Amino acid sequence: MLYLVPTPIGNLKDITFRAIEVLKEVDLILAEDTRTTSKLLNHYQISKMLSPYHQHNEHKVLQHLVSQLIEGKNMAVVTDAGTPGISDPAFLLVRECIKVGVKVECLPGATAFVPALVNSGIPANRFCFEGFLPLKKGRQTLLKQLAEEERTMIFYESPVRLVKTLNEFAAFFGEERQCSVSRELSKMFEENKQGTLKEVADYFGEKTVKGEIVIVVAGKN
Repeated sequence: MLYLVPTPIGNLKDITFRAIEVLKEVDLILAEDTRTTSKLLNHYQISKMLSPYHQHNEHKVLQHLVSQLIEGKNMAVVTDAGTPGISDPAFLLVRECIKVGVKVECLPGATAFVPALVNSGIPANRFCFEGFLPLKKGRQTLLKQLAEEERTMIFYESPVRLVKTLNEFAAFFGEERQCSVSRELSKMFEENKQGTLKEVADYFGEKTVKGEIVIVVAGKN
């Protein structure tokens, strides 16, 4: 059995009772960063074997992990924060498990884009999740396509690239397009800033930005 276990995006209390039970019961926990996961496990007094599983080794360890699952081991996949597979590793392992008949179960839980979308005040009845935009190749082409998107759009971004990305959005989507930026969700210094792309870009351009970032942009009217 392979479990995908969402972990808190900030506040360590944002984890389900069932997630804790699964982490206590599995034979092995596959962690994006074992140091980060160790802090969570120690907080909940969970002593379990950890193995690194991230974008740099997922192809290399794939068949070995699948073999262990076929032999009867139960595993849980966790990332540093949020739900595995959402802009984080898990897809390859899930696909391979389905191919060979290993049961996969994803627990419900924390995902950063949901509170960011609800907090934004931008319509949430229809939206598309774009995650991290490509840094170079294909970025301009994708932005041209998204300029015509009528659904609300959700992006992840690093704090060091936030202002640059907002200015790019303003150039392609129009400065008056409504947006919302959420950072440090569920943490002590959580911030949700709404306004036009120009207003929000100017706001963050005047301060040092830290934390995990979610950008919500209104679709084309």
